[in-house]
Amino acid sequence: MSDPSTLLFEYLEKLEIETTTHSHEPLFTVEDSQSLRGDLPGLHSKNLFVKDKKDALWLVVAEENTQIRMNHLHKRLGSARLSFGKPELLIETLGVTPGSVTPFALINDQDRVVNLALDAKLASGDKLNFHPLRNDRTTTIQSMDLLRFVSSLGYDAKIIDFENELDDQ
Repeated sequence: MSDPSTLLFEYLEKLEIETTTHSHEPLFTVEDSQSLRGDLPGLHSKNLFVKDKKDALWLVVAEENTQIRMNHLHKRLGSARLSFGKPELLIETLGVTPGSVTPFALINDQDRVVNLALDAKLASGDKLNFHPLRNDRTTTIQSMDLLRFVSSLGYDAKIIDFENELDDQ
């Protein structure tokens, strides 16, 4: 299939999860998104694909303005030291390329090897916006529906309050 989001939307429809999708030019960074989104309501994210020294994989999904201190993130996740996952590993496990990383990509993790860490702001938010497996669209979903989607895939999201990150040094 030429459109990688087709199966995603079919799956969301099967779960009776309503979404709205907007098309736009390809976006590769949070800065690109901020400059081109206009008045799209809801929270927006940054998505980090990381690997620890023991080869555990993590998808860290945080509100776009959240500061994530990479040198302390492993403590929050309860993992070994982290580094960014290579693009080839991202494509192999989540089926997306850099710039299209999204929690929706968990649908492509056939072996369920990626762990999910979700910012508490997003978990308790209202409307959330993510790329639907391609970076030329943005899909809006309700926070509770995102959690239901993740759970339906067999994931137990680790909810992290990044606002209080400084407290655990």
